Amino acid sequence: MTSQLDRSLAETTFIVVDLETTGWSPGSGAAITEIGAVKVCGGEILAEFQSLINPGSPIPELITGITGISDEMVLNSPWINEVMPMFLEFCGSPEESVLVAHNAPFDMSFLIAAAESTHNQWPQFPIIDTAYLARKLLTKDEVPNNKLGTLAAYYGTQSQPNHRALDDSRATVDVLHGLFERLGTFSVTTLGELIEF
Repeated sequence: MTSQLDRSLAETTFIVVDLETTGWSPGSGAAITEIGAVKVCGGEILAEFQSLINPGSPIPELITGITGISDEMVLNSPWINEVMPMFLEFCGSPEESVLVAHNAPFDMSFLIAAAESTHNQWPQFPIIDTAYLARKLLTKDEVPNNKLGTLAAYYGTQSQPNHRALDDSRATVDVLHGLFERLGTFSVTTLGELIEF
């Protein structure tokens, strides 16, 4: 039985996730307002997940200005304790899935805090950060920064990042695949090699 780390990138299932939140840190009381995720394997989209979430507190005007998500939009949306088990089921097990996010520490901090607050065990998924990967793979001549919008423009993604979770996840999928093509020049072909890289 080959381990998850020996699996080729083409055979690995990636869950590309993006969140919208009421603030910058779960430690400051900020909460998730939207989860979007795309499940991909071998360049094929297998499934998508999207849900608005009632954060249980007013969304700051600044955040609504950025995301377009208002208090009215989430008023009748499910709470995180309803959404989290569905999201974890969508992700599958750490043995079969790898989580991907752009600026992964931000998204993971909210997801792990949400799992804890809803008494769900957080699975120890391998995690890939496309922002970190882009910093290692692309030069300043190619992209001036590693923001998702910049990378989406560079790779000509089908979906444009717009601070909505599913659209941003879809754009991140295209960025991930673009970065994977570059990884080939570094002889990185398996998940283990990618994590080591």
